[in-house]
Amino acid sequence: MSFLNNIVNEFDIALKTLSNKKPGTDRPYPAEPIKKNTQNLTKAEKKLSIQMMRVNLAGEVAAQALYRGQALVCKDPKIKEHLIEAGEEETDHLVWCKKRLDELEGRGSILNPIWYAGSFAIGAIFGRYGEKVSLGFVEETEKQVVAHIDRHLDKISPKDKETIEILKTMRDDEDAHAQQAVENGGEELQVPTKKIMKYTAKVMTSTSAHI
Repeated sequence: MSFLNNIVNEFDIALKTLSNKKPGTDRPYPAEPIKKNTQNLTKAEKKLSIQMMRVNLAGEVAAQALYRGQALVCKDPKIKEHLIEAGEEETDHLVWCKKRLDELEGRGSILNPIWYAGSFAIGAIFGRYGEKVSLGFVEETEKQVVAHIDRHLDKISPKDKETIEILKTMRDDEDAHAQQAVENGGEELQVPTKKIMKYTAKVMTSTSAHI
């Protein structure tokens, strides 16, 4: 693709992501086999589940942008393909979070366009430092997401089995992507960079929970 075509393509993908029109891989919805229990949640339990899934949806929007930004500047065809494939697999998470939010009668964060734009830029910046650093960034991002999901699983009501099943499936995927990044030659990031990533993620999650 030419540079102009690449930009047009990325805008198209961004619009589809933000409007929840980007298709997934047609994997089964993790909550489908679970006996529906949403109506039995208390008002407080339902509110917490909505906040958790709003945050997770924002995180998946950011993840899409990170992968796209890194892939755009990646010069190694094999690594580029890996980044794009991982992003496509995580589109399922985007679909599942939105579906669960709809079931809970919640809404996504109005800040999602900001998270997408910022994450795309961050992905492209890290991608410029080479494939090893780019993959190291993927590894650290996924590790932090796994820790984030674990915290959500500890907070959410045990009655909300649908949301729990979604989060567990997402956690397994994130962990697998972190391992794949290592296997593909990812280089561990420096401690200051990890701390900046954690702070940035904290800002995003704390604001997305309410806005």
